[in-house]
Amino acid sequence: MKVDRGIWGTLEQAPAQAGAVEAAGYDALIAAEVKNDPFLQLTLAAEHTRGLELMTSIAVAFSRSPMTLAQTAHDLNEYAKGRLILGVGSQIRAHITRRFSMPWSKPAARMREFVQAMRAIWACWNEGEALDFRGEFYQHTLMTPNFHPFTARYGAPRVFLAAVGPRMTEVAGEVADGMIAHGFTTERYLREVTLPALERGLARGGRARSDFQLCCPLFVVSGHDDEEFAARRQAVRAQVAFYASTPAYRPVLELHGWGEVQSELNRMSKAGQWDEMGERIDDEMLDAFAVVAPPERVADRILERYGDLLDRTAPSFEPRNAESRRALIERLHAG
Repeated sequence: MKVDRGIWGTLEQAPAQAGAVEAAGYDALIAAEVKNDPFLQLTLAAEHTRGLELMTSIAVAFSRSPMTLAQTAHDLNEYAKGRLILGVGSQIRAHITRRFSMPWSKPAARMREFVQAMRAIWACWNEGEALDFRGEFYQHTLMTPNFHPFTARYGAPRVFLAAVGPRMTEVAGEVADGMIAHGFTTERYLREVTLPALERGLARGGRARSDFQLCCPLFVVSGHDDEEFAARRQAVRAQVAFYASTPAYRPVLELHGWGEVQSELNRMSKAGQWDEMGERIDDEMLDAFAVVAPPERVADRILERYGDLLDRTAPSFEPRNAESRRALIERLHAG
């Protein structure tokens, strides 16, 4: 199992963070499109690392066109010498229409076409194919020599697709190189919902599971002393409650019979009761969504749950000292 680590902070902090992540032995540096443009963070990271994979997890697809995202990803992949993993996601309707002022419709079908359009653009630049993509949502039929990239040495970047529901998961299996499961998931949901949908998508695309990577960030409750453990437990409860309040993630809760909790948390979020929401996540729910273990048992607990499911992960907990971090990473690598 590969082990990835997220980057967080200002652009000025990115070079030092990237160097520390590579020195610790992680496989990839993850940048999310939250407070920064992830491509700017990863460009700085590429300059200050050598072998570390660089992953957007995620960049918002529907706030861009296939052409703009294909060009940004191509340039960064060239600069990083083929180390980019382009992780993309749809976001939710409200953000696409109200924050980005972009169209929203048929997200799974649109995402399938978005990825296919990017692949057609990259094939034009990397293999010299004529650009003639005509779909329901996107049409790309013009590419003159003046707009070809300066270099095309490393091929197209790998594309990972973020998915929660079965339809988007099937699209990931059909057209992407990997899938990023949401951190708000459970082992049961992965086994009973995600994997069957993924297999359907892989079959539709004529592809093997061995050629595909399934990754998932994991909530971890741990701590080096009782105070840290308690603080981490409270923080993860609040984070789980935040995601649980979103209607799009209700099916995960319903699988466990917790649908009514989603309704209550949604009402509380609209009332601004953010501090109280975490109290609705009891120990049973916390254990379903998070790995709860002392630091020395975190890696073993992850493998017990997900060793046969995931190809890579990004635990939210990192041991304090370098030796313990290395031990955790090596244990997960060994499986």
